[in-house]
Amino acid sequence: MIAHTLDDLRRVRESMAGTVAVVPTMGALHEGHRTHMRRARQLADHVIVTVFVNPLQFRPGEDFEAYPRTLEADAAACAEEGVDVVFAPSEAELYPRGRDAVTRVIPGPAGDLFEGASRPGFFTGVLTVVAKLLRLTRAHIATFGEKDYQQLAMVRRMVDDLHLGVHIEAIPTVRESDGLAQSSRNVYLSAAERASALAIPRAIRVAQSSPQPLAAAQKVLEAEPGLRVDYVAVTAPDLEPAPSDGEGRLLIAAFAGSTRLIDNAAVGVGAAWRTAEPDGDETMTSSTYAEASSDPVDLNRRTTHIGDRDA
Repeated sequence: MIAHTLDDLRRVRESMAGTVAVVPTMGALHEGHRTHMRRARQLADHVIVTVFVNPLQFRPGEDFEAYPRTLEADAAACAEEGVDVVFAPSEAELYPRGRDAVTRVIPGPAGDLFEGASRPGFFTGVLTVVAKLLRLTRAHIATFGEKDYQQLAMVRRMVDDLHLGVHIEAIPTVRESDGLAQSSRNVYLSAAERASALAIPRAIRVAQSSPQPLAAAQKVLEAEPGLRVDYVAVTAPDLEPAPSDGEGRLLIAAFAGSTRLIDNAAVGVGAAWRTAEPDGDETMTSSTYAEASSDPVDLNRRTTHIGDRDA
């Protein structure tokens, strides 16, 4: 079933007994999104997938108009995964006073780093629409992918700060067979651009085997002439400054042609800590994800930050 209006969604939501998980998307669904749906189905009695290309998170000149819109195929994929309802509102339905007049969620200083620095206003747009969708769906659980690591961190922080009472379930990055992180924007890549983009997962593998992951990743990325690096950085897992020794997070954004791609992974900094395997358990193919994520979630558990060791 597809709900296009708020009234449609309310009627369907009122018929749902038990727990509800929401999978927020912008559509153009791929296998990575299906892993979200499968995990949501494991965690909750009902699953809602939202499909909305959110104009608030696009700057002028970005690919808002060109972003793939494939609602018919998306709805079919959701039906195959046992989703109860697809909520696919129009812009006027979510922003009835217009996008410029809507009340917005301000992300704070962390929203100005990395993605926020490269795309000013991005996290304001993301958090605003996520807050609306969590409220409208009255979800107990929402899934967000680790591929968009900073977004995951910002959403978790917002949920905590605004006491929204929603468990945010992190979904490990799902990769293509060649190592490229699955993304709806991968369809933009030519064969040559895709070959250049593979320097990103290659840089991650090299960084995970080095006590100096930032320098190791930079060397690989700079050696690929078809790639234009936007940023590459290592932080602490909670996006604070990286430790001199211990666990860190490698964050990469780069352009292959005109397509901007992001990726990230856990890395070790210094000699005291490094990941055990270059492609560890946070990164997997879609075929192995369901087997690795069958544990139920405790809805009474506190919402955990990315940096929590026991999350």
